[in-house]
Amino acid sequence: MAYTDHRTLRRVLRREIVGTIGLLTDDHDFRAMRRYDSFVFDDHTTYLKHVEAVLRTRALQGSHTTVALFDPADYAEFCAKTGLDPDTHTSRSRFTAELASTGPAVPYDGRPLADLLPTLVDEAVRQATWEYATTLLARLGPCASCGEDLGRAAFARASRLLLRILDTARPGDRHLVCSVSGPPETLVAVLHADDLDGRPDIDETEALEFTTVLAVGLATASPGGLVMRTSTPGAPDRVHGWRLRAHGLEPLTAGEVFDAYCTDAESGELIGPESNVDYCEPPDLGEEGPDPAHRH
Repeated sequence: MAYTDHRTLRRVLRREIVGTIGLLTDDHDFRAMRRYDSFVFDDHTTYLKHVEAVLRTRALQGSHTTVALFDPADYAEFCAKTGLDPDTHTSRSRFTAELASTGPAVPYDGRPLADLLPTLVDEAVRQATWEYATTLLARLGPCASCGEDLGRAAFARASRLLLRILDTARPGDRHLVCSVSGPPETLVAVLHADDLDGRPDIDETEALEFTTVLAVGLATASPGGLVMRTSTPGAPDRVHGWRLRAHGLEPLTAGEVFDAYCTDAESGELIGPESNVDYCEPPDLGEEGPDPAHRH
């Protein structure tokens, strides 16, 4: 049965909102849900329009709503495990409630849904990256010669390196990017550190994700790098970085940093440098390398 009355459609949506709404972000996932008779929407654009209307109404009423990524495959698996009928709005509500604590989600802050969607997708990518990196570290197992857990050791070293990078940087807002190449795809983590009276103010979740990806690069000796951009009012931004090496970081020269920032990643062609930016060598981290007689 198809609903055509807008108020009826929105009433159907409200029944499925439990403080969190599970959002079908693309047309592929939307089509997957249309196989259920209880899912009454026929068009993805119309669906998004009504979701946004419900979110705005709830915001005007003072209700807080979290928007979570609704994955039809995960939903089907959830229903199979719990014995729920997937073709009911109550089952979708149960699954959405689970998403609030386990899945990628962002708070609705009044932005247009078109602007919120990329943020939600980015959050999903961040979570998937961290989960994959964590799995890689766990699979490394113990060192054959000393028995130390390789993943845990790499994470501890990555934590020390991150602290040294932040401690040796000049005051200012810092933006760090760590990338680790390898099958099946490149892992990327981003960390923002705002300047708070000369001290870096970082998000603990971002720091955990960043450290985990860096640890994967250190433990697996995969190609990769870490760059940091520091911004201070009234002064040029400073950009420097390191190349990932097994167990440590190798400083990039100012010329290498310049080449990295002024080369198109896809085409390989040179692009113009940014104005008011200094490409420079990084400070000495002052860390001793691992014992050359014993390398994990």
